[in-house]
Amino acid sequence: MVPFRISPIRLVATLVLAAVVLAAASYLQSQDSGASKQERIVPDTVPAKPFSAIATRQTPLYTVEFRSADQLTQQDRLVLADAESSIAEHAGFAGLEYQQNNWSYRQIVCPTFPNHLFLQYTRNNGAGDMSVFSASIPRNGEGRVRIVPILKRGYSLFSPAPINALTISAFNHIRAEEGEAANSDWLGNALCYAALAGSQPQILPHDSEPAVHKPIPALTAAMYVETQAHGTQVIRFADAAAHMHAMEWSMTFTHQGKLTEATHKPASMRTAIPASQQSAVTQTWQVPTSGQN
Repeated sequence: MVPFRISPIRLVATLVLAAVVLAAASYLQSQDSGASKQERIVPDTVPAKPFSAIATRQTPLYTVEFRSADQLTQQDRLVLADAESSIAEHAGFAGLEYQQNNWSYRQIVCPTFPNHLFLQYTRNNGAGDMSVFSASIPRNGEGRVRIVPILKRGYSLFSPAPINALTISAFNHIRAEEGEAANSDWLGNALCYAALAGSQPQILPHDSEPAVHKPIPALTAAMYVETQAHGTQVIRFADAAAHMHAMEWSMTFTHQGKLTEATHKPASMRTAIPASQQSAVTQTWQVPTSGQN
């Protein structure tokens, strides 16, 4: 019998081919395994920033409280006394004629900013001749006195305060001075901004009863926060207590908590619908019930 022999060249080719087949099979198996592993990975939910939709609110009120000068606490009176020269200086720079003596003030109470004392100064010289500005004073000494010009003798300074870049800049500095606590209540931020810009904002719950000299609840139905795809949040609400008719406010915040845009326009009855019917990019929340953010 003639012995069976394989040529060395054929043997090498066979071994190379087998190695290629095994390598290919191993590669495909690893790809399938990697794909299956990748499909099982579920990314963590990214929380809404800078504001949470589920945090507990510090106050159930849908308004910003205003208190008369004689209601200031003794501690706040001392804070104001230390800041009076700075307020006069800043008001003078803005041309607000603060050196005249017929100015009065009241406190703007914003629970979202406990480390700041907010005041609204008014000088009323009769119909059409009113000057108004807001002042922010840090209670803990960490920050600086700031003012927000609103009216000078009946006219807006620069541009209307609600949309003014100076108002937005002052609010951003206030938030930065307040620290992380300023992010605890998105509704409180919106209402406080409106108050510092010259309004006395009020949101009526949907079940409120209309009464004489009070706005009807239908004008305040829209209040929601949009978390957009590129990481910004938009807070909108309809201010029921605005003069003449309801006004719609809109404020855009970056993911880092910086206010970049604010708008202020008459609210339309046709658009003042429940938030659940609004079209949102990612998420929408209605006006919260008492005890929720």
